Amino acid sequence: MKVSDLFVKCLENEEVRYIFGVPGEENEDLLFSLERSSIQFIPTRHEQGAAFMADVWGRLTGRAGICLSTLGPGATNLVTGVADANLDKSPLVAITGQVGLNQIHRESHQYLDIVSMFRPITKWNARISSPEAVAEVIRKAFKVAESEKPGATHMELPEDIAKMESSGQPLPAHRVRRPDPDQQALQQAVSLMRRAKKPLVLAGNGAVRKPASDQLREFVGRCHMPIAHTFMGQGAVSDESPESLHTIGLGFRDFVMDAVDQADLIVTVGYDLAEYAPDAWNPKADKTIIHIDFTPAEVYAHYQPAVEIVADIPATLRELNEQLAATACTVDGSWYVPIRNRIRTDIKSYDLKTNQPFTIPGVLNLLREIMQDDDLLISDVGSHKMWIARNFPTRCPNGCLISNGLASMGFALPGAVAAALYEPKRRIVAAMGDGGFMMNSQELETAKRLGVAFTVVIFNDNDYGLISWKQQLSRGRSTGTRLTNPDFKAYAESFGITGYRPQTLIELKQQLREAVTSGKLCVVEIPVDQGVNVELVKKLQATNR
Repeated sequence: MKVSDLFVKCLENEEVRYIFGVPGEENEDLLFSLERSSIQFIPTRHEQGAAFMADVWGRLTGRAGICLSTLGPGATNLVTGVADANLDKSPLVAITGQVGLNQIHRESHQYLDIVSMFRPITKWNARISSPEAVAEVIRKAFKVAESEKPGATHMELPEDIAKMESSGQPLPAHRVRRPDPDQQALQQAVSLMRRAKKPLVLAGNGAVRKPASDQLREFVGRCHMPIAHTFMGQGAVSDESPESLHTIGLGFRDFVMDAVDQADLIVTVGYDLAEYAPDAWNPKADKTIIHIDFTPAEVYAHYQPAVEIVADIPATLRELNEQLAATACTVDGSWYVPIRNRIRTDIKSYDLKTNQPFTIPGVLNLLREIMQDDDLLISDVGSHKMWIARNFPTRCPNGCLISNGLASMGFALPGAVAAALYEPKRRIVAAMGDGGFMMNSQELETAKRLGVAFTVVIFNDNDYGLISWKQQLSRGRSTGTRLTNPDFKAYAESFGITGYRPQTLIELKQQLREAVTSGKLCVVEIPVDQGVNVELVKKLQATNR
């Protein structure tokens, strides 16, 4: 069997459905082997878009998303998306072509040491240097990528190896069971919870996997314990739950921090330090912390747990629920309910009014009214990301996806392509600024070619708005952030995609609803006033005096 054919058989054995990528000379044999397989290769317009598609596929499915490039510039273009998946704990396998092994010892056209380049941004990566190694390398790449905590891996396939013959066969793709929690650690955690007067749960990235979310909802509801979510933990418990204090993680002090300050116990569930640094919510390093995660806590001066339960998160929460059911463990909600009410009232205060400029939080309130509880909002990176995290109530696990660890612009549009392929009947909105849209707008063609349906919302302020916001806070003005843009409505229509540009509140409500509920690929450009950004910080500063 040809190595490229064995490679594809191994991918089929891992139940791969799609590979996103850009073709090249050095991956020619692999592409023709894919043509005869059950796997669909999806040509994208840029390798970064392919990596973001694989990233989101991995987040939603829990199985590794696959991206493919050739050598040299193709591989360098993958880097941002691969790094994004790795920092956000999304299972991803990157495949790159390479020159033949007989050229690697000398300077060659487009040759880079790709394995060394990918080492800092992956959990594991390797070159396939012999036909005998194919099955083992592929099985390891998937096993490592999908094991907790998930992340990115990479395989390099030199073109001469791809053409060789092999007698190998795919290795069995066994799933590894994760360990149950230590009983002594559980007892210590329960003891701390029973003594706490004002405990608070901090749900992170690891809490949104569905079994964990189911058990976490029971845990929070049983004790009426308040819960705050990181940007990536949103939806682990619905923000409609009376215990939810929505989201923590903004770069300035928000209302939820009042609850964190008062809490005498913090129970972190699936929390990654890359999501929100502990010194931001535990500045004195004096909080009593229970750490529940698949891996031990990072060594960090402001994050020193009293108890670490290192085990399967759903199993840990199930055991805690059983132990807490035996004795009463109910939190008096009078201390956090006023904080929750304040958060909810503040979100509502941004409702748009006739004859006033459109604002991002005002548009988000409209989107929340239009979108169903289990619909999906994918956020790009920019000032809108802050508002989405803060002001868009999320009601289900993976109901809001955000690039957070790397915080990479250009994430949302390609991500929506993958999401729509995985869940074609789900309503999906990809929200982005004009800056992020233009970074991967070419993937509109990919979406149109595939026939997938979702709504692109472009918040247009002709500016790198988040940087401008931060500059204004630190310097009182901004520099180097202003942009000019094409006619986004006409741009969408040039692809054969329906475009909208509402000018009045009535048009905005009508056109947003029409786009989101249409079951078609649509682009909605919304001019926004960013004055609300600095106003928010001033309001919070006045409140916290």
